[in-house]
Amino acid sequence: MPKDPPTPTEMRPPDFDQFLMQIGRINYAWTNTESLLIHLIAGLAGTDKGVATIIHLTLNTTRARLDLVDRLAKRDDCPCAPKACERVLAVSARMKKVSGLRNHFNHCLYAFDEGGGPVRAIQMRIADRKTSLRIGEESVLDRATLADLEAALVEMQAINAEIWAIAKDYGMPL
Repeated sequence: MPKDPPTPTEMRPPDFDQFLMQIGRINYAWTNTESLLIHLIAGLAGTDKGVATIIHLTLNTTRARLDLVDRLAKRDDCPCAPKACERVLAVSARMKKVSGLRNHFNHCLYAFDEGGGPVRAIQMRIADRKTSLRIGEESVLDRATLADLEAALVEMQAINAEIWAIAKDYGMPL
């Protein structure tokens, strides 16, 4: 009697579950930290948390929210202290850096080698160059990748703490 084909779980290398857990943790940490931008928007715009929440939810991308925070902090008539604005711009830059790794793993396909080789992440975007296109760029998911994900989680925790500190230090709506 022929054997049934393996299920997706049976085909997946055991270490892949660690990647999935780390990617899930990054998404959780990211969403939680991105929501803290509401406090920065409120303080930088000189409004309350309710209005800042509406603004935050109206902007439907992380990039748009971070751009807004940056632009509010760069205003000549910003109601916050200059040092607060400097700290906001610094924490925003850190978030943008971490978002690259998060986006990399959220917007890719995962390829498994039937022969038991390493799992690969295949980017699902077109990179336009001057004279060529790059499509389907691949990277191997290995121990170094896991270390990068762990470092990103540590950085997200630090960013989260810094946003809370900025909001508290400068009396932004909590």
